Amino acid sequence: MVIAAAVLLNLFFRIIRLPLKWLVKAALHAAVGFVALFILNFIGSWIGVELEMNAFNALITGLFGVPGVLILLVIKYIL
Repeated sequence: MVIAAAVLLNLFFRIIRLPLKWLVKAALHAAVGFVALFILNFIGSWIGVELEMNAFNALITGLFGVPGVLILLVIKYIL
């Protein structure tokens, strides 16, 4: 009985480990996105270029990096 419980627990953690790894990676990228948006807003306020700091913008910036910031700026100022 104890062996079966250990095997099931091991199987459970193997199944859940990959989605948790993706979730942690996405959260880390979103945090980097918030930092990038903060820097953009700090420097961009001098020349009038700003983006709102929200979860969507941080996620786009975190996933795509600098091209994501450029995409958000194009969406805001051109479209």
